[in-house]
Amino acid sequence: MTKADIVETVYQRVGFSKKDSAELVDMVFETLKETLEKGEKIKISGFGNFVVRDKKARKGRNPKTGEEIEISARRVLTFKPSQVLKKMLNPNR
Repeated sequence: MTKADIVETVYQRVGFSKKDSAELVDMVFETLKETLEKGEKIKISGFGNFVVRDKKARKGRNPKTGEEIEISARRVLTFKPSQVLKKMLNPNR
């Protein structure tokens, strides 16, 4: 599913104009990005949690040459689905 598909779904289900639907979707994504950029956690009930984690610099190895390299520190985004979403994905468990 693409962003355009999400806009189309909002347009069909809510009844906003396509322009208003696109603006709404853009605002939601922009809010999510700004929140994550600040390092804050996002919890969407019934869906899951988005968390930004800091990874320290570490030593790695180039698998092709075997040469040791330094992997720089960075921030990564993780997602943990809620129990509700897990049950929807695996109804027989």
